[in-house]
Amino acid sequence: MTLDFKPLSQCVGLSVNGLDLTRPIDRDTQAALYGAFIEAGVLAFPGAGATPEAHLTLSRCFGGLQRHPVKENWVSGYPELVDISYRPSAGGQSAVALYEVDGERRGGWLPWHSDLTFMAKINRGGILRAITTPRTGGRTGFIDQIAIYASLPEALKRRIEGLHVVYRLRPDFTHERFGRPKTLKLINNPPSLQSMAARIDSDFPPVRHPMVYVQPETGRKVLNVSPTSALGIYEMPDDAGDALLDEVIAHATHPDHAYFHDWQRDDLVLWDNWRTLHCAEGAPEDCLREMQRTTIVGDYDLGAPLSPRDPAVIAMSRRRNRSDAAA
Repeated sequence: MTLDFKPLSQCVGLSVNGLDLTRPIDRDTQAALYGAFIEAGVLAFPGAGATPEAHLTLSRCFGGLQRHPVKENWVSGYPELVDISYRPSAGGQSAVALYEVDGERRGGWLPWHSDLTFMAKINRGGILRAITTPRTGGRTGFIDQIAIYASLPEALKRRIEGLHVVYRLRPDFTHERFGRPKTLKLINNPPSLQSMAARIDSDFPPVRHPMVYVQPETGRKVLNVSPTSALGIYEMPDDAGDALLDEVIAHATHPDHAYFHDWQRDDLVLWDNWRTLHCAEGAPEDCLREMQRTTIVGDYDLGAPLSPRDPAVIAMSRRRNRSDAAA
């Protein structure tokens, strides 16, 4: 196949045309796709995902596929696909939450994050497929943290070198300390997230990840910070650490650094979870937004579990609890 690669934006990713997912993907094409994935981090395939089979075929070019732990969200007949659709209350059970963001209700809204940073092992990536798009909104944002690291002031690079961020799962985003909108209200959480909340202490201990690491294939440095689930900086569990993390997150998530994909039916978008942040701006409360995704297995082997009795974790948790109580 002859592939046509074009920039998605000035700061993030590539658009890929010329890929026919109804045919087997030869080794040369697969190698070209994987090379583009390593180089760019985000690949968009406009209109290429007409079927679940096409979605799975493309996903397998980048590694094995991981089944979602919540079986209730598996797509019937395709357990490696997970439903992440927002369905208005009259249309059945939604797989995602409904939030009020700055006074506007949005179904399926998600803040900036990398997947599974609250776990010691982090999946390699994922591919989203659009099935039904809302009349407005519903975009997904992406930020390339290799480009973000390169753009950091040199003094800030020196300050964060060798530091780690502590993460812990919080299924309700109104409890997040970093990167949260000024006004955020949870309207409805699906049963799957409610179940996760009940299992935090037993199944989701705190973990830490380095703030910076090196992409092994290219030697480029990656800013490795997810606002969502962050408790603070392990080596600085105090106001100074929070201020430093706030400064880094504010730089990383500046709108000028983001690409927002305006979904069309059958679009596929791949992202490298080890180097990108993504978010979902959500759909209007009354709009159906049907999306499915795959999860590509892998781990960069830099995460480490922590004991809830670790002094730094205790200090951060107390600070977060006081903040929650004040709110």
